[in-house]
Amino acid sequence: MLWLYYIGKLLVGAFFRLFTRLEVKGKENVPRKGAVLVVSNHLNFNDPPLLGTFLGRRVAFMAKEELFRFPPLGYFLSSLGAFAVHRGRLDRKAIRQSAQVLAEGRALVMFPEATRSPKAQLQRAFPGSALIASRQTVPVIPVGIYGTERLKGLWLFRRPRITVNIGPTFSLPKAGSKITKDELAEHTELIMRRIAELLPPKYRGVYGEGK
Repeated sequence: MLWLYYIGKLLVGAFFRLFTRLEVKGKENVPRKGAVLVVSNHLNFNDPPLLGTFLGRRVAFMAKEELFRFPPLGYFLSSLGAFAVHRGRLDRKAIRQSAQVLAEGRALVMFPEATRSPKAQLQRAFPGSALIASRQTVPVIPVGIYGTERLKGLWLFRRPRITVNIGPTFSLPKAGSKITKDELAEHTELIMRRIAELLPPKYRGVYGEGK
């Protein structure tokens, strides 16, 4: 299904360049090869294809299980590297698939908030991304996206400004053989603080200064 992936990437790229004023910063921070976990805030359903197109690497990412119930859409998402995750509970199958992606030296995209932010501000994150990064000991790339919250209504006629701000890679502190609940909370906080640093203050929400 590689042909579908590259066609989709071409169409998505042309779409965003034509109908938005897109700026991608820090693309040089993305390693050309090797396992890496990309973590980003989430404002709009366009965020996954945006990252998949402009990070400069083929990526895999989790998508909510409901999207795969419509077979044509599920087929298309799978061709773009997506796999299903059941939200609201520990999905061991999704965790195993994530580990497999990283074991193969690929790039995995995760949205630690697990859902779009209705107020365009960072929400309290779930520990899934920190758990995977800690277990696999892979470098982490934080990404701050802003402007995609404007992609609603008659936005095609406004060409909204969108920024994808890619930060430098970092590693989580080394955990023991079995990561504790406190360590997982600290690692999640660190990931979200790195994302917050890449966003304008009004987007930082619960991870803003002094919070």
